[in-house]
Amino acid sequence: MYKIIDAHCHIYPEKIAVKAAAATGKFYDTISLMDGTVETLLSEGEKAEFTHFLVQSVATSPQQVSKINHFIAESVKNSGGKMTGFGTMHPASEALEADFNEIMELGLKGVKLHPDIQGFKMDDYRMLKIYELCEAHGLPVLMHCGDSRYDFSNPNRIKPILDIYTDLTFIGAHFGGYSVWEEAVKTLANYEKFMVDTSSTLFAVDIDTARRFIDAYGEDRVMFGTDYPMWNLKTELDRFMKIPLSDEQRKKILYDNAARLLGLE
Repeated sequence: MYKIIDAHCHIYPEKIAVKAAAATGKFYDTISLMDGTVETLLSEGEKAEFTHFLVQSVATSPQQVSKINHFIAESVKNSGGKMTGFGTMHPASEALEADFNEIMELGLKGVKLHPDIQGFKMDDYRMLKIYELCEAHGLPVLMHCGDSRYDFSNPNRIKPILDIYTDLTFIGAHFGGYSVWEEAVKTLANYEKFMVDTSSTLFAVDIDTARRFIDAYGEDRVMFGTDYPMWNLKTELDRFMKIPLSDEQRKKILYDNAARLLGLE
């Protein structure tokens, strides 16, 4: 009935995928339900009748950046048009501009960062060059946002960036604030260039709360995402479909908003 873009997927090379997925699950005191391989993402996505996937990974050191970006680009190339890729960067890199240029040359369509895992504060001065480059070249930033255990990516760190980089398209994963959702909505919902995805949220909030979050950010700024391999794709879709929304709202969140962002239509 609907076209579906999964706007939040992590993928890993087959040799390390299971280990990487398990490590991510451990970081969040849970277990990743899927193995993190491209093959599983595509096969499970086909079962759930997903149309397209936004894929990415994150570098835990500057030395990993180029290798990961080439892996993402190659996975996109071999996906038969099923994937769009975001590159990774690391603020400790001594070659930020070269890293960014390589992302552009590889045809990747944005930058994914995870302050909590990569170990930097979102408003760290080293991040400013990355924001400047993305804003100047029109590449969106997809950022893990929020964690009540840390102070790397919570709303207080995001707000100054949105105030300064007013032309930057900033995607706040997990409704803008994993485990600090209410604070995120209160602090960030009025920024027009701030988009969010539904990933790693619907397991924790009821359908009325999810609907309230959607209303707060606006149906044109919310994208469906599963956070693969953390969750089962079909289960996440089922959770989303229980939210009381109109067909037009579902169409926007499941496909149109991400398609517009990624230039698919």
